[in-house]
Amino acid sequence: MTTAPTPVPTTPAATFPGGGAGASATATTVSPTTTTAPAPRRRPLARLGGASWLAAVPLLLFFLIGFGLPTVAIVIGAFTTSSDAETGAGQFTFDNLTASVQGGYQTAMLSSLKLSALTALLATALGLPLAQAVVTSRHGWLRQAVLTASGVLANFGGLPLAFAFVATLGNAGEITKLLHLTDHGWSLYSFTGLTVVYLYFLVPLMVLTITPALDGLRTQWREAAQNNRATGTQYWIHVALPILAPSLLGGFVLLFGSAFAAYATAAAMVGATVPLVSRSIADALSGNVLVGQGNLALALSLNMIVVAVLVMAVYLPLQRRSARWLS
Repeated sequence: MTTAPTPVPTTPAATFPGGGAGASATATTVSPTTTTAPAPRRRPLARLGGASWLAAVPLLLFFLIGFGLPTVAIVIGAFTTSSDAETGAGQFTFDNLTASVQGGYQTAMLSSLKLSALTALLATALGLPLAQAVVTSRHGWLRQAVLTASGVLANFGGLPLAFAFVATLGNAGEITKLLHLTDHGWSLYSFTGLTVVYLYFLVPLMVLTITPALDGLRTQWREAAQNNRATGTQYWIHVALPILAPSLLGGFVLLFGSAFAAYATAAAMVGATVPLVSRSIADALSGNVLVGQGNLALALSLNMIVVAVLVMAVYLPLQRRSARWLS
């Protein structure tokens, strides 16, 4: 009678941390590890429900009706002859665009660009220190008062603004008579006078535009500059202004566009004394200069749209770049 051999349990050999010749050759058992597959990334569009798109439909319709259709009509009219022209009404032509950049219309466009650039530059230079004084003020009521007043003044224009300046700085204005400004060559109805009037609403607009960027300047940056023995001027030149540069340029571009599109104030105050493209459009539409120039006004409007598109093309990237630093 034979018996089956009894299995002898084996114990794992001792292992040495250093391995080498004394290390055991016995295979070690590795406990299995469970791996989980990465969760699939959600698509951005998947998180937007149908309700989100439906909520944007009224805004899209408003943009299409209020801006899209008029723009299409302006483009078509700029490249066709006017309906009240003597011959060839509705035919394709480049004459409108050619005439819009020649003669008096070219002078009006250059004058508008010059006025817009000058007033935007002055408003940027004046609005930055004013906004900085408001941001660093210890009085919360002063900040609220200045920002509220800036919001009101930035939207104050047209006939009320023209009347206010005529009554104060016109030829028979109160301040003009009190300070005898006429004897010193002052005239409100000139390029210089119109520049002063535009600053009245552009400086508050700059305060509103640059204040959020100034709020984004961190206190640690100033403290770090002071710890490295930097003066206040050096801090602004080497730290603050480079960071604020995109916001400042964006504000300048925004002010430029606002001044370029202004019409009612200049029309009520200076009339045709200062040539502006907005006034040229009004004259062409009303037939004050020549009859049958309606489509020429559309060509001038198309030139203004091109300038506005260029302004926005510069403004939006600058805003994104400034938000990257100050957010």
